[in-house]
Amino acid sequence: MAIGSGLGAQIGIAPEVTYGTFVAPTKFVEFTKESLLLKKTTAQSAGIAAGRLLPLSSRRVVTQTEAQGSIDLEVTNKAMGLLLQALMGTTVTPVQQGAGPAYLQTHTLADTAGKSLTIQKGVPLTTGTVTDKTFLGCKVTSAEFSCEVGGMLSATFEFDSKGCDETQTLATASYPSMAVFHFGQMAVKTGTFGTETALDGIRKVSVKIERPQAVDRFYAGQNGTKKEPISNDQVKITGSIEMDYVATTLDDLHTSDAGTSMVWEFVGPNIATTFFETFRIKLPVIKLDEAPPAVDGFDVIKPTINFTGLYDGTNQPAIEYISIDSTL
Repeated sequence: MAIGSGLGAQIGIAPEVTYGTFVAPTKFVEFTKESLLLKKTTAQSAGIAAGRLLPLSSRRVVTQTEAQGSIDLEVTNKAMGLLLQALMGTTVTPVQQGAGPAYLQTHTLADTAGKSLTIQKGVPLTTGTVTDKTFLGCKVTSAEFSCEVGGMLSATFEFDSKGCDETQTLATASYPSMAVFHFGQMAVKTGTFGTETALDGIRKVSVKIERPQAVDRFYAGQNGTKKEPISNDQVKITGSIEMDYVATTLDDLHTSDAGTSMVWEFVGPNIATTFFETFRIKLPVIKLDEAPPAVDGFDVIKPTINFTGLYDGTNQPAIEYISIDSTL
């Protein structure tokens, strides 16, 4: 029997073969909070009948169902592959590095057609019984990554879902031993693509990747459920860098509106020979939207630099992930 509180909750995920068709979860992620919820659209008959003061309950109908929500988690050295693939769109097979147990996943930006997840959450009653809420056809609509001084690398994934099924069997959760990426492993590099160099004075970084999609594809003959969302706008990549004003490198780029490649990476313990646990976001070109080195009293100047990720005409943004996961 589970603990009758959030301590007994779980989230399992699995890639779907067909959008909205259940696949039993095989991977379980540790999370800090979630907000996945069923949403229904109802219509109520308002027919006039002599003497009737209230609408009839039998004349209320559910015309469509869907679900949305988010999952907040810490970025770990294992079990992140399925979420990254659903965000970035490329079908990824981990590539062994050298002869050891290190595997590289390269999640390059691509269309997310066909990339949907079954997400099953277990929600405990106070009695310890864990109820099943299985969300089908989960498409990642955005993800934001953030890390600051003294903190861990955290992420928030936003989802659109075809709907919620409460008739499935709750999978038994199991978790590998995992560690988190954190500020002590963080570096930010800028410069020419492929030869970026580390910046000094960086205190906090956040990057958000948005995948706009038509999530309102409700058609006749679908029993009130939607078809798979389709990309309906360009990808939006934005972020911010908080720093001490130790150099004018980024300030000058803001003034000139010149672009620079940016690499935000976390390099953890050694896995084998020259290969280390790694989480790396590569943005081939960013342009700075705001970089005000304003003086706000006696303290060290701490500008916050906002940027937009763009396409350099050759290289796509990518997330590289090195772990011991030989499969997603």
